[in-house]
Parts: sequence; structure tokens; C-alpha cells
Amino acid sequence: MGAAALPWHWCLLLVLGAPGRLTRATGAPDTDECAEGTDDCHIDAICQNTPKAYKCLCKPGYKGEGRQCEDIDECENDYYNGGCVHECINIPGNYRCTCYDGFMLAHDGHNCLDVDECLDNNGGCQQICVNTMGSYECQCREGFFLSDNQHTCIHRSNEGMNCMNKDHGCAHICRETPKGGVACECRPGFELAKNQRDCTLTCNYGNGGCQHTCDDTDTGPVCGCHQKYALHSDGRTCIDIDECLVNSGGCDHFCRNTVGSFECSCQKGYKLLTDERTCQDIDECSFERTCDHTCINYPGSFECLCHRGYTLYGLTHCGDVDECSINNGSCDYGCINTLGSYECACPAGRKLHWNKKDCVETVKCLPGAKAAPKIQLACSRTGGLETCFLACPSNTLFIPDSENSYSLSCGIPGQQGKSPQKRNSTVPSFPSCTDPLLPPIKQKARFKIRDAKCHLQRRSKDKVKEVGKQALLDNCQVTFVNLQCDSSKKKRRGRKSPSKEVSHITAEFEVEMKSEEVSETCNPDCVRKRLEQKLQAAIKTLRKSINKQQFYLQFSGTEYEVAQKPAKTAEGQEACGPGLALLDGKCVACGPGTYYSGEHSKCLPCLPGTYQDTEGQLTCEPCPSNDGQGLAGARNVSECGGQCSPGFYSSDGFKPCRPCPLGTYQPEPGRTLCFPCGGGLVTKYEGAVSFQDCETKVHCSPGHYYNSSTHRCIRCPIGTYQPEFGQNYCITCPGNTSTDFDGSTNVTHCKNQHCGGELGDYTGYIESPNYPGDYPANVECIWNINPPPKRRILIVVPEIFLPIEDECGDVLVMRKSASPTSITTYETCQTYERPIAFTSRSRKLWIQFKSNEGNSGKGFQVPYVTYDEDYQQLIEDIVRDGRLYASENHQEILKDKKLIKALFDVLAHPQNYFKYTAQESKEMFPRSFIKLLRSKVSRFLRPYK
Repeated sequence: MGAAALPWHWCLLLVLGAPGRLTRATGAPDTDECAEGTDDCHIDAICQNTPKAYKCLCKPGYKGEGRQCEDIDECENDYYNGGCVHECINIPGNYRCTCYDGFMLAHDGHNCLDVDECLDNNGGCQQICVNTMGSYECQCREGFFLSDNQHTCIHRSNEGMNCMNKDHGCAHICRETPKGGVACECRPGFELAKNQRDCTLTCNYGNGGCQHTCDDTDTGPVCGCHQKYALHSDGRTCIDIDECLVNSGGCDHFCRNTVGSFECSCQKGYKLLTDERTCQDIDECSFERTCDHTCINYPGSFECLCHRGYTLYGLTHCGDVDECSINNGSCDYGCINTLGSYECACPAGRKLHWNKKDCVETVKCLPGAKAAPKIQLACSRTGGLETCFLACPSNTLFIPDSENSYSLSCGIPGQQGKSPQKRNSTVPSFPSCTDPLLPPIKQKARFKIRDAKCHLQRRSKDKVKEVGKQALLDNCQVTFVNLQCDSSKKKRRGRKSPSKEVSHITAEFEVEMKSEEVSETCNPDCVRKRLEQKLQAAIKTLRKSINKQQFYLQFSGTEYEVAQKPAKTAEGQEACGPGLALLDGKCVACGPGTYYSGEHSKCLPCLPGTYQDTEGQLTCEPCPSNDGQGLAGARNVSECGGQCSPGFYSSDGFKPCRPCPLGTYQPEPGRTLCFPCGGGLVTKYEGAVSFQDCETKVHCSPGHYYNSSTHRCIRCPIGTYQPEFGQNYCITCPGNTSTDFDGSTNVTHCKNQHCGGELGDYTGYIESPNYPGDYPANVECIWNINPPPKRRILIVVPEIFLPIEDECGDVLVMRKSASPTSITTYETCQTYERPIAFTSRSRKLWIQFKSNEGNSGKGFQVPYVTYDEDYQQLIEDIVRDGRLYASENHQEILKDKKLIKALFDVLAHPQNYFKYTAQESKEMFPRSFIKLLRSKVSRFLRPYK
């Protein structure tokens, strides 16, 4: 058993931080000197085997460097009498407190409390028993006096001066002298006064009536009190000093007085440091799984934010917004929801306007409109080497998927094409008379670049040579290109040489078909076949240039290499990729309204007449008006200027504009139409900007929407919500969430039904659905924890929130199996904010959580760890001790995710103790917690003395 306990001692060293002597062994193989008994550790030390060494550690209660250990005398003055109020008795490796006669030891093992002897058989008194501090005395009723035994009472006589006469004057004992008369005596512990009748109390009797200390004086005992206590007005009793009254006890936040001491605690969101005075903000953002997307830490709190196109639910989770459920996404015709975005669609014969919302006729063109700049795909030939270029003047989207991969789209996909899923920016496509009417030619190709990574980097100036470029496709226009570059390492067969980097480029091309090329001698099929042949020839030429690493991309006047060997950077200098700039030592994406300039290697604001609504881009998009006007640094199309304001419209979305007629409204700028109120409803005025301006027959409250056909308010269906008054739609819950009931008014009512948690062999956790948001109604979760052989389960419930007013409708139960009669470890249906730790009563656990349709709560997140069953006795001794939970500081340890993770890490894998230094452990745990565990470990290891 001794050998099994030693690894656990390594574990507890994390919190004990015990000093020791390390002796290194020589020789290659590791020898376990502790097991062989060849160590030179003292008899009162623990021998601890380490890789190629061993360590001597004095047992708790002893001091020394390991080879020599001596008992610590806790009763010395340096240790304040061991904290004992009366007497301190030192024993090897420990000490104990005792009390004077008439006192008993308090539960804290240090303080002494008065014993009320009168409660036991009236103290042995025949008539009256009076309790005093540390003692008691018997008294007699009128007509009786106390006998010499100080307990029985004698009836008084009416004869002359003798002890039977009530006027003898003795305070305690009366003795008749041989010559007649009386002599007075006192009980033990008292002294006869100078008048030879009265008795003066001394410290030898009941500690002089003092609760703590007693000093004899001429006038009798004088009482005193130990440190942190003050003498009561009765001159005998010691009362606790309330340290919190002076400067809040030195506590940063809260001070709570305790008997003989005090305790500091912190506001929610803060933790107490090991000095047990200072409060430090808890950085929740440093924990795992705090927020799905972005976490911002504040003093005492934190906030979760979601990426664009997502909304927050359950306090920390992010779900995709179904924009199509919000008034059809403001689309003129159809709406298609995508992850993080959405797209508007148009019927056959119509196409999207530049605002990506309205549909315009395909055959309709605006003679004054200027078409967006076209894509240029050209090549040059020098010395038999093909060099090709792809210039993207507009409609560009750059997405760095990872360190060694990226995707890039250029142009606008044709009618039958579909833009990339992540293409969520507003892309201007102004209808002009040059727009093609026939579906485009599409082809896909895959290229390979050897010994290169997918790093999009600026082409070095020494490689740039001004040569004549010729269009790769004569009389053809490329309208859309999508590139996907991925890198991987490929090992050579049969060789031990390093693996080579290989990059693959997948390219999609679209080439327009112009209707004017169709003639009597060449119908549309003929034109299509010619274009396909030209595109195939162009791809063949492009493949040659890519194989020779002579393919370049051009944005905003800067040429980039598609995939090359990464450039070496100076030592200590971090190289940021395209679309990123170095800010305070970190690579940060260029924000909306800016673009990455490869020439200047930094982010620059968009020029007037251009905009950029997506971060990390290499160019800015031209404004739809294309007049070069507007503000610099425009972050979206609406900042380009010249658009119709909300409540107005025009044929192209630009000024001059007309107000929406009565009965219609328009909430967005730059639109070509207004939405009808429906059902014959009219608006209060022209230029209405919202359905709320429509004069409905009833006013709908939140949780409802107005049906223009029936002119009634309809409750929002399950899975939707509406927080505003007077709306004509309900919003679909984000992601995979739903509501418990219909008529929901807030996104907080949207809850994830998924039962959370991660179940591992050594550590894991279970989590109520939607945690830390309120869990859904009528849900059932089942978890099974099956640890490896010879391991037991330790569970910590930091806090749990189940509404008690539900009459146990929501229950968490842990037992051996699904059978209701199996051994139950834990069951609750209430809220407990005080943490608790416990061991499983069975080797495996079946856990169930059920909720009804009544009230809901925050639920729980419960971590667990499996540990070696040899430590079962020690673990249970710790978790069953009330002192583990009595202190608020100890409670916070069980709630601190960082500390629990460290403890669980060492419990599951004792060898991981060596990852932590003694200083780290001292900085993590308060002294009171270390002291508690030290006594437990000492008791557990005592058989090896």
C-alpha cells in the first residue's frame, strides 16, 4: 500500500509546495532507490522516486532538507501557542490543544468554552446550583447553610455563637474551635481574606472565572484574552474582535467576521488571491469554451460577440441568423439563407440589381450606366517562357482559409452559377446595355505547383519586367474566376529525404457569350463550341505558366505570386500575410473601409468612389454610381453617396428619387421599389420607412405578427420570436435553436436542445442543454461515464440552478444504472450555489437530466475526473470534510475552472505534477486550503513512518 500512495503524494505536492532534497543518480537506466531501500532519507521523510533521481521530503509536521528532519514544535511562541486558547501539547509531527478544568474544547480544536456543570445532576448540589466561568457553586435556600462538603445544606439553629448560628460570618466553611467560637476556611482554589471571614477567588479554581487567561492579584484574579479577542464588560468573558470594522479588515471587496478571525471575499467575476486579501478580475476569456466566437473581458464580467450574420443565444453561443425570415430579407423576390449570410434570387428573365435585393429585367439596360470593370486574363512570352496574369479590378473576395490555403473569387458568377458560400459582401452589378443575355461558358481545371506553399505574397520588384501582354482569349471576356489554393506535404517513395511541399490550385472560369456573335452561319450552339475550344486552349497555356511558377494576380496595381516559397523574415519580426497588418505585435486584418496595399505593406483607406464592407481584402470595390464621388474609407455601398434614402426609390436606386406612395414603405437606401402594406392598408404619409407606418386595424404586441389578409394579430409559431410592436413577421431562431412555446418575444427564448458535454476516460464534463442560458422544457439527457479498469470517479458540482418552485419537475440524478433501484450517488431538483465534491458510489455512472414544461433555470456544467482507486480513502476523507466548503475561499476554488483543471490534471495523471512548480502551486491556492490537505495527506501516509 505504501508504494501505491507515493504517486498520490506527488499529486498533493501541487498544493502542498513542500521543500525537499533532490539527489541525482548516475548511470543510464533509472533505479528506484526508494523501492530498493538504498536512499538516505530520514525516518521522518518520504522518499520519492523521480526520473534518474529521487527526492527526500520531510513529512508534514517536520522541517528539514530531507536527510535530516526534526519535529516542528507548533506550541512555541513563534507559532502563537499553536493557536490554542489554554494549553498546547506538542506531539511528533503534530500538536493538540487542551483546556483547563471546567472548560471543554470547541469544534475548531483551539478555542475553550465554559462547561455548565449545573446541567449534569444539578452539579451534585442539594438545593441551588449556580454556574460560573470555568466552575460552579452550590447555594442554599433561606434557613439553610452550606455544609463543609459544599454540596449539602444544613438547617440553621437558634442557639449561641457556633457554626449552627447563622451569624457566624464565614463565607465558605465554618469550623468550631476547641476553646469555643468559630474559625473560617475557604474551598480549594480560594484564599481567606484579611478579615478572616471572606474568601477571595484565585486562578487555581476554575481559571479564576476567566474564559482565556488569568493572573492573580491582591484584589483577586484579573482576566485577559488571547490575540484577536477582547475582554467583555463582565471582566471574564472574551468576545471576538470584529476586524472588519477597521478598514474592512484589509479586504479589497467584502469582509466577513468569524470567531477569532475574519474572511475576505470578492464580488462576482473576481477571485481572491493567495494573500487572502486582494481581489483579481477573472479573465473568463482565458477559459476554454467561454464564447463560440469572440470574447471580450471586462472587470468583473465578460461579453460574447458573434461574427457578422450570426446572433447570440444562451449568453455565450452564436447561431446563424435566418435573414430570410425577417421580411423575406428585404428581397424583391426569393431569399436563400446561407451560413452567416443570405442571397436574394430572381425569377427567370430577371436578374439582381447592384443592391443585391431588387430584381430588374434581363433585357432592360440603362444607356447611361457604366459597366463594372472587366477581368483581364493575359499572357506574355519571353525566351520561350509563358508568364500569365489575372487582373481583378472589381468584385474581388479574398478568404485566407488557413495558414497554407486560401480562396479568391473575382467577378460575378453568371445566371446559372452560384457565388461562393462565404461571399457575403454586397457586390455591385449595375445593369448596362453591355450585359450578356446568354448563359456563360463554364470550365473547371486543377493545377499543381511543386515545392511551393499557398502563400499569396507580393511579387518582388526585381522579377517585374515591362513586357507586352496579350489577351489569352481573343474577342472573349472572362466574367468570373474562382481560385482555391491548398498546400500539402508529399513524401518521396523509398527515400528518407524531407517531404516536398505541393500546392494545388482549383480554378473555375466563366466566359460570356455575346448575342451579337450569333449569326445565320453560326447559331448559339456553334458560338458556344468555339468559345469552349478557346477556353480549353487558354487553360493549357495557363497550365504551362503555373508549372513554371509564372502565374500572377493583380489587385490595386500590385502583383502577387500565387504560390511560392515563403519569404524569410528577420529574426524576431513577425510576417503577416496579405490582408493583414502588424499592430502591437499582432497580425490584424484590414478593417472595412480599408484594403491591404501590397506596395506599401499596410492597410490604406478606400479611395473616394470605392468601398469595402469585408475585412482582410486586397482591393476596394467601385461604387455603383462610378462617378468617383463620395467619402474616402467607405465601409459599405450606403456610404458611397447619391443613393435614395429609406422611404424613397428610383429606377436605378440613385437620385433623383421619389417618395414611396401611400400604402407602401421602404426601410433601406438605394432601392428601386417600395413594399406594399397589403390588405388594402394605407400609410399615414408618403415616404413611409416601415410596416409600422401602415395603418393597421389592430396594433400587435411583441410575440405577434400582423396578418394583412385576415387583419388579425397571430402569435409567433414555436421556433420564432418578435421583440417589437406592430410588425408583420416573426424572426426564426438562430442556428439549431427553438422556443419552448409560441408567442416568444426575445431571442433569449431560443434554446438549443442538444445535451452538452465531453466524456473522456480521465476527465470530462456534462452540461445541461443551452448552458449557460436557460435549459429548454421537456428535455431529457442521458450520459454514461465508464472509467478504465481500477479507476474511480470524482465529481465536482460548482453550482446548479434548478427552480425549486417547480416541485421537483426538473431533476438531475446520478446512479449506477438506469434502474431506479440501483445505487444512487447524487440526486437534486434544487438550486445550490455552494459547490460540492463527491466520489461515485459505483464504478460507473448513469446520469439523467429531465425537465418539465414549467419553470426553467441556468442548469449546470459539472466536471469529473477518474483517479487510481488506491487513493479512494484519501479522496473521500477530503471531500467529506466540512472544512472544504466552510470557507468562501475554498468554495471559489471548486468554482475556479483554471484551478479545477490543474487539480484534475494531476489527479488523472500524477506524473503531470512535474509540469507545475512549487511557486505556481503557492500562487494558485490559499494557505488554509493547503493546510487542510496537508493534514489529510499526513494521516494517509502515517502508516509509512
